[in-house]
Order: sequence, then C-alpha cells, then structure tokens
Amino acid sequence: MTTMTRRRLLAGGTTLAAFLPFANACAPATVMAAGAGSAELDGVAMAQMIARGETTSIQLTEAAIARAEAVNPQINALATKTFDLARTRAAASPAGEFGGVPTAIKDLDNWKGAPTMYGSRAFRGNLAETDSVLPGRWRDAGVVVIGKSTTPEMGLTSSTEPLVTGATRNPWDLSRSPGGSSGGAAALTSARVVPFAHASDGGGSIRIPAACCGLFGLKPSRGALVSASSGAPVELSVDHAVTRTVRDSAALFAMAEAGESLPKIGKITGPSSRRLKVALVTETGTDAQLDPEVRAATEQAADLCRELGHEVIEWDLPIDARKFQDQFILFWAAGAAQFMQDAAAALGVPPSPEIIEPWTLGLASLFGERQGEFAETVADLQAFSSIYASWFENFDVLLTPTVTKLPPKIGEQAPDGDFDTVMKSVTDYVAYTPYMNVSGAASMNVPLFWSEGGLPIGSMFSGRQGDDGLLLALAYELEQARPWISRRPQLLAT
Repeated sequence: MTTMTRRRLLAGGTTLAAFLPFANACAPATVMAAGAGSAELDGVAMAQMIARGETTSIQLTEAAIARAEAVNPQINALATKTFDLARTRAAASPAGEFGGVPTAIKDLDNWKGAPTMYGSRAFRGNLAETDSVLPGRWRDAGVVVIGKSTTPEMGLTSSTEPLVTGATRNPWDLSRSPGGSSGGAAALTSARVVPFAHASDGGGSIRIPAACCGLFGLKPSRGALVSASSGAPVELSVDHAVTRTVRDSAALFAMAEAGESLPKIGKITGPSSRRLKVALVTETGTDAQLDPEVRAATEQAADLCRELGHEVIEWDLPIDARKFQDQFILFWAAGAAQFMQDAAAALGVPPSPEIIEPWTLGLASLFGERQGEFAETVADLQAFSSIYASWFENFDVLLTPTVTKLPPKIGEQAPDGDFDTVMKSVTDYVAYTPYMNVSGAASMNVPLFWSEGGLPIGSMFSGRQGDDGLLLALAYELEQARPWISRRPQLLAT
C-alpha cells in the first residue's frame, strides 16, 4: 500500500498545486498490574536502572504490557498491540540511551513490522516495512515499542475519535477527549502505561493532548530534530514526544537532534539563571471565547513567572487572527484532499464515507470550493515566519493558554458529526497553537494548574525558531517551582 507521511499530506496539497498531592473529589481508580512499582518511573530512570542491572528490559516491558492490558479497555489508546514484537526486542536487551525502555509510536508513523493505519479505515492491514525517520532514531536509542497509539484520521483534528478504532478517552475523565492528534500517546503516558510516547505536532498535536492529559509537551522547532522533508510549501509537522518529566523530553530531544539547519543545543539538564521577559496574551483575536478557569490558570502562570524573577508584560497579538485562522484551515484542508486521493488510489475505489471519514471528506470539499485562494494562502503563510520572529524583538517568550477550554466531551469533535458544528468547535479550541507550526517556532505545554473539578489546564510558552533550549531550561524551572509529577488521573495503571 501507499507509504505516506503526515508532513506530505499537510504540505497543503503540493501535488494538488515538589510533588504536590492531587486532591480530587473522586479518588483515582487505580488498576493494579503485574510489575507494580515501575509505573511512576520516567524513561531516564528506567534506562538508568537497566544499565545498573537493577532490572531488565523484559521485566519493564512485561510490566508495561500488563498495565496496557489493564487500562486500555477503558481508554482505548492502542490502535495496534505489538506485544510479541516488544517481547522479542526486550529479550535481546537493546542498547542505547533509552535501551530497553517501553514506549509507543503514534499511528501516523512507521515502526517496522507493525501496521500503520494513519487512523483510517482505508489503511487497515498496511504493514510497515521500514521505520519512519524519528522512530528509527528511537530504535537506535534502544526503545521497546509495545504498540501503536491512536490518532484521528491522518491527524486532521484535535480530538482522537477515529472511526477505525473508536474514541480514545482521557484518563482524567473518561467522558472527555485526551485531545489530538497525539491523543493515544497522551492517554497512555498519563495513565502510566509508558513513561513517554512518540507524538507529532502539525497544528498543536503535541501540545493539545499534553494540555488535556496533564503532561509536558514540547513542539520542537522546525529543523531541530531528524525528519524527512515533504517538499511542502510550508512544513507544518514535527515529531517528538509527550512526557511526564522535562528531563525525558530534553534527553529525547538531544538524542534526535539533526544539527543541520539549526545548531545543536545538546542535552539541557536544568534551569538557567537568565531572567526572561514574558509577553502574556489571553485574547484570541478570533470569535473563540476563553473559559474562565483557563484564563485564571494562564494569569496564575504569569504570576508564577513573576515570582521566579521574570518580567511579565501584557500584550496583544499584532495580527488579523481571523484571516490567519481561515488561511490555516484552507492549507489544512488541502492536506485532507491529498489524503483522500491517496487513500482512494491505494484501495482502487472512489472516496466514500465507508472508507474516508466525513470530517476528512468535508475538509477536502472545502479545499475544492476554495482552491482558487490557495496560491495567495501559501504566499501569506510562507511570509509569516518573519512576521512571527518580529514579535520577539521586545520580549523573549510568549505565554498563552494552550487551548481555550477544558478537554471537550467525547462526541463534540467527532469525525462523523455535523461538519460546520465540528469545525466551529475545533477552530475555537485550537486558536493559539497553529502560529508556531506555520512559523516553525519552538513551543511547549507545561501542566501547571488544574480546574476545580480536577482536569488539567495547560500553559503554553513559545519562543522563536531555535529557542528549544531556552524553553527547556524554563520548563525545568517551572517544574521545580510547581511540580506536577505526583498529580494522578482518575484512571491509572500501577
């Protein structure tokens, strides 16, 4: 079958032209699994224990598989289980910086020997013969993959409810979405099945699920990590991970640095003494309304920065946000049209709701209706990188909410829902994240605050392209000032 990458399909149709206790009203529903004890370890700690001979890869892998079997019936976060592949690899004691550490690969990328469905019914049974670029680097680092994590069809929306596998649910509240498109990765990591999981971000798809699931999520700068070029007029998507600790993200980043278009930053291991000027933005500039609890959490994040000695100024985005959003959606829709054509060609049948989700078909139709605007849209998006960089002439970091509201209920952004209603929900929800994809900038979700009802609320800190090290150092500082690691969802495996 056709081998695809999200980058190519998000090309815009290039071929179309301190450990705080979590006080929750409901105690977490802990699901006990074999190998109890390793669930709370991050990946760095697991690798260190293996290296010291205190445990083995097969022990940690079996424990992760047991945890997956215990909680996956509730969260539905595994598109494919690769338990036998994992056991074989773990038994061989793979070497590397993360040698023997169990994880999951997002179903948009290939892991040799495992299916890649792209979250779509059209690609059932599509077996990967090689690794995608970043997963290949992870293989070299010794990770053990217990499964492919769920994603919406081709990662084209902000909730993970693909028709091919069914809705993935948020461990913090099973009636809610874990976000998208790396929703399965975030659910598995938050529920303690794995310490971290592979993720990708083409419009917020690392940061949004991290915000929904109480995780750290760094969207790397374009060109920072190893990747395959799509030849897109604007490269939106980058690969990295969702993690529970900053040090896992920093170590994974250093392990996969490209060192080509951007200089390597190496492994960031702690905070910096540098004090930053932080620009606080809360207004979206669109029709999206900000949830009061999200607004309050963002303002608390600004207060925390002040307490740490950073200067915080209030700022408004100097851009026509409605026009930017409209052009981003058109570019996104071009990727859906490309996917629809490729899927139909691979199957040898016309695209239909039986093989392509209604949301994807709707996006493709939108592109067809507005194809005449595409050239201008591409030109404007290409020019945006320099515009975005100019925002940082008078400050160092941009602070915004990650998303506009608490995690949405399952069904609110379902791919078979009313197209216009779903479009309104999605575009309002992700009002802040696409700027950094178009510009290629570094951006991160930091899980600093929770709602009164116990749901995570993310704070998004963004810099320029190449500011990944600056953000990681700031993340360490925020993590030390307001630790989140012991906050646990209602459903977790131990």
